[in-house]
Amino acid sequence: MKIPYKHLIKNINPKPDINELSQRLFQLGHEHEIIDGIFDMDFTPNRGDCLSINGLLRDLKLFYDVATQNNIYEKDIEPFKFKFNNNAEKFCTNISFLKVEVDAVPSNYSGSLDNYFQDLNIKKNNFFTDISNFISYETGQPTHCYDANKIHEPIRLDFNKKKCQFETLLDQTIEIKEENLVFYDKHNEVINLAGIIGGKDTACNKQTKSVLIECAYFDPEAIIGKSIEYGINSEAAHKFERNTDPNCHNYVLRRFLKIIDNHTNIKKVDLFSKTYVERQINSVLMQIPKINKVLGTKIDDNECVEYLTKLGFIINEDNILVPSFRNDINSINDISEEIARAVGYDNIESQKFTISLNEDLNINYEESKLKQLLIDSGFYEVINDPFVSKRTKKSVIVDNPLDSNRAFLRTDLKDSLVRNLLYNERRQKDSIKLFEIADVYNSESDSNKRIVGIIASGRVDNNYKDFSKKIDNKFIENILISRLNNQELDFKNIPRESLDSKLKNHISYLEIAIDDSFSIDNSTFDKNKLNKKNIQYIPISDFPCSKRDLSFSIKDYSKCKILEDFILNLKHDLLKEVFIFDYFKNEKLNEIKMGFRFVFQSHDKTITDFEVNEVMDSIIINALNIDAVSIPGLA
Repeated sequence: MKIPYKHLIKNINPKPDINELSQRLFQLGHEHEIIDGIFDMDFTPNRGDCLSINGLLRDLKLFYDVATQNNIYEKDIEPFKFKFNNNAEKFCTNISFLKVEVDAVPSNYSGSLDNYFQDLNIKKNNFFTDISNFISYETGQPTHCYDANKIHEPIRLDFNKKKCQFETLLDQTIEIKEENLVFYDKHNEVINLAGIIGGKDTACNKQTKSVLIECAYFDPEAIIGKSIEYGINSEAAHKFERNTDPNCHNYVLRRFLKIIDNHTNIKKVDLFSKTYVERQINSVLMQIPKINKVLGTKIDDNECVEYLTKLGFIINEDNILVPSFRNDINSINDISEEIARAVGYDNIESQKFTISLNEDLNINYEESKLKQLLIDSGFYEVINDPFVSKRTKKSVIVDNPLDSNRAFLRTDLKDSLVRNLLYNERRQKDSIKLFEIADVYNSESDSNKRIVGIIASGRVDNNYKDFSKKIDNKFIENILISRLNNQELDFKNIPRESLDSKLKNHISYLEIAIDDSFSIDNSTFDKNKLNKKNIQYIPISDFPCSKRDLSFSIKDYSKCKILEDFILNLKHDLLKEVFIFDYFKNEKLNEIKMGFRFVFQSHDKTITDFEVNEVMDSIIINALNIDAVSIPGLA
């Protein structure tokens, strides 16, 4: 959405310069570019309330004195009996039709209407359509104008039951599909694709003096994706998809009338308005301690109330009443985000996240020791959904399942772990070592059973020293057998031919019951140390990594250790990981080939190819200075 700087500051005091205003918009979370004094705004989909001048000004009230927009038509408006049937009340909860007749159509515009077309270099259409476009720009509420003399009552809003041809006001013929929300006239002809675009037959033109203005609330569910489906560039659909304010119709129509009244004489005006579904005021319990806990701040009660009041929220004792234009606010976490925007994320001090482990925590130490042993041995823990679709004789049926297609509790961990393994195999993982500790269920038993499932396949490691070794039962047995006290290992056979996989690697699968008799000897695990240790959280980078592979040929075996030590001990801010992924020894040629993988990543930005290439060039130059080392294919 494009908004000229001078349109924004018109009602702001004191008037900020363009750079200050830009900084405030960024603080509010509104991304934009400034081109020739025009803000090209990029709003997140949940902030449909900002898709207008008035919407942005509501947010800017946090920082500035913003004049209230009350320039509306103040005269009484007569109600009239308009024959309208709403067969989609769930998706159109309230609607108004304003019928206006003027004595003349002006050829020139003035005031805000004229500025809108001049400053944004927009082509004029006809008087009523032009006002409709401006009203949408100013208030965020789309309206649609029909030539009143072309409307044949009764009008009906309904979902289309069969495919039909429809000519839009843009001279575009489309085929309206079934179950699309449309307006029909008394001849059962489609006159408007609801919330998207009107029809050519009922459109206003430059001679129209009697207009029927439609102002409605459409549920986003009925509109979303439709304009793209029909190849229509519709600003109205863009706004309805992101939700509009259902309580703004009276203001919008009176603002429409005021602009008409400023340009010509109104001979007659009538209004039909109806609400089909009363909307409940959304409220959130005021929890300022929770807000401070979420944000890591120490904001007092009065400061919180002040911020929220400026943003249009109403504080009613212990409740925060959410304004009708903020459909994205549902919880105290959403309120916390509003406070964070007001304070400014850059002004909130970063807090270290620590976990203090003490004796009061209920930890199953035997289970913890097993986890630690498996993780230290290169296994990854997975957590799977306990609900399954497959029923067995021992399956437990869920009385009220979240998904009717998964209405049973799993009786083992094998199926889910096999799915995890196949998922990784299809993504070219060479070494897969997974485990899960969870409950399984049996209809023949009064209680659930705690077990560990261990699955592994492929090569032992990506380290070249173990790269040629294939995983088998013995590999897992060697890890566990010395640590388990009198525990037999009963491996389950999983035949490859039964799986959707072209690989031939052996699959090792083991289940062990974790009951009162289970114990594991792990001298490296000291539960007393848990009470004294603080674990500091290190965030994962939000930016993508970049990988590079290098293959080396070494003609002298003695130089392998030199090359390995040099590369594996490289230090660079962007270099996060280095490992050997391939190793081949050709005794006939007295040659060794080694493949190294370099992983680059930054915590602050997306790194460029230039930055990565600069590091790689330095690595290559220094590696090639080692005698008997070369890079195949490099001249």
